[in-house]
Amino acid sequence: MSRAPATAGTAARARAAAARGIARVSGRALGPYQSAVVRIGFSATWLFFLLREFPHRAELYGPDGPWSFALGERLIASNHAFSVLMWSDSGAWFETVYAVSVASSLLLMLGWRTRATSVVFMVGVLSLQNRSVFMGDGGDNVIHLMAIYLVLTRCAQVWSLDARRARLRGSASAGAAGPVLWGVLGAVFAYGAVTERFGYGWLAAFAALWVVCALWWMVDRYEPEGEGRAVLDVLANLVHNAGLLVIMAEVCLIYATAGWYKIQGSRWQDGTALYYPLGLDYFTPWPGLSGLLAGSGTMVMLLSYGTVAVQVAFPFTVFNRRIKNVLLALMMLEHAGIAVLLGLPFFSLAMIAADAVFLPTAFLVWLGARASGAAGRGPASAAGAGGSGAGGSAPGGSGPGSGAERALTG
Repeated sequence: MSRAPATAGTAARARAAAARGIARVSGRALGPYQSAVVRIGFSATWLFFLLREFPHRAELYGPDGPWSFALGERLIASNHAFSVLMWSDSGAWFETVYAVSVASSLLLMLGWRTRATSVVFMVGVLSLQNRSVFMGDGGDNVIHLMAIYLVLTRCAQVWSLDARRARLRGSASAGAAGPVLWGVLGAVFAYGAVTERFGYGWLAAFAALWVVCALWWMVDRYEPEGEGRAVLDVLANLVHNAGLLVIMAEVCLIYATAGWYKIQGSRWQDGTALYYPLGLDYFTPWPGLSGLLAGSGTMVMLLSYGTVAVQVAFPFTVFNRRIKNVLLALMMLEHAGIAVLLGLPFFSLAMIAADAVFLPTAFLVWLGARASGAAGRGPASAAGAGGSGAGGSAPGGSGPGSGAERALTG
């Protein structure tokens, strides 16, 4: 007789826990600071890359490159990738796409009209990278994926011009710039659709993005407190949280596969793997420093084994706050070392930006307060100053005390 009440009580507690979990996932966009850092990190990395390669842009992705327009057409016809650069082989069109890519990277980094600029940023990244697939150092693959994921996230809740507009004017969609921007994008999309420049998959994806964002603007403008806005908020929170989870899983997968592949290599097994790139001219921007490190067998061995150990262990420690934070710091230092020693700054910046999704919320709040000259304010007031950005997050957004936040990014 006593088992039935106990079973009923357990079931009731399970249902209550499930209800709280669903309410948390659907009622708020988790990780506002983490998603903002990812947005800033990847857009800044791509922006710096485009600016550094500006004198060589035509050779990398344009009409003067070894990968000709005809070869690009054949490749995209076989892999069904997306690139607006294949709409025309004129130099003027290439310069326009490159300039828009630079501008969208800057605007996304600043968080201006993030829903639109994230789409333009994604189009720029995919168009340039798919035009010449052999121009990259590994970091381009990470940027490629993250550019797609950022479209799904509400990454402008804090540290953005959209968040500032929401605080000052009550809505991130206030002003005429939003409708004008989406009108221009709609015209470009309509041209691509009429001229059959899109594959069916990309046509459906861009149509859905345009319609949903136009609907969001109309509801936000004419029914900001109605049921329609509440429904859109819930859907946006679910998509954001799913996107953030995919980003986390992607980072864990990158490190897991990299670590396990290294374990299978004989040079990593005997601890000499790092010695060989330090002797290659292409990977030695500082020959003296590379030679000094390569000359110490003990350091080479420790760094080789340490790299494998950290990469293999990290995916298994993401829910242990202390160990995860230590390994996270080690991985960021590792990428900083790769940038300096091996001359791969953009690969390192891309990986550090990806790692930032696991940074603790309290640390990011403190960092933002320091950066804004508000070191004396507590985390609560700093979080309150963040406001709701382009994502229009529901009140009571995730903060340092959130259980889900602690589990995923604490």
